[in-house]
Amino acid sequence: MLADDQAMIRGGLKLILEDQENITVIGEAADGAEAVDLARRLRPDVCLIDIRMPKLDGIEVTRALAGPGVPDPLRVVVVTTFDLDEYVYGALHAGAVGFVLKDAGPTLLVEAVRAANAGDALISPSITLRLLRNLAPAWRTTVPKPAQQLSERETQVIRAIARGRTNQEVAAELFISLSTVKSHLATIQNKLQVRNRVEIAAWAWESRLMDNAQRPS
Repeated sequence: MLADDQAMIRGGLKLILEDQENITVIGEAADGAEAVDLARRLRPDVCLIDIRMPKLDGIEVTRALAGPGVPDPLRVVVVTTFDLDEYVYGALHAGAVGFVLKDAGPTLLVEAVRAANAGDALISPSITLRLLRNLAPAWRTTVPKPAQQLSERETQVIRAIARGRTNQEVAAELFISLSTVKSHLATIQNKLQVRNRVEIAAWAWESRLMDNAQRPS
């Protein structure tokens, strides 16, 4: 589902997405309130939500569809022209599993949709490390401790995720299988009580786990 107050933008996004195999746009919304109603009714696999919209902004829409306390959250990717720290951080803490700039190009947009559909997350590379390395400390409040102690291997996986590594890259870096990485991620999410790799990465930076780790490359 697409939500953007500009019909021309919605049309462009739809052309890009429907040119891909196995991607269909099943709904379009022109404002935030319509986006929430439409998404709850259609239950799309992925919602692409603009930040600045009438009635409800993209962060409010994201929180309504995927925020803490939502029993059956939808997968939301925020797509915007505005590369502002408060937008990025607000969207991710509201439950978004992706944040893509409109000028990042069609390839990244499609990758973000496919990643969200697969239960993964993708953020425009130009803002990922800035967000996690520099922005998180400024917003840091009290970071909850893991429900159970993290193992050394789980900590290694968390640090790799916080450096922006994909599952495949984590597997290669730690000399473990892809299925083992996914198993570790499931356990980590349970211990940290978070829902996706973006929240894992944010926790790593907010909790200072990365302060003494190798800086992102």
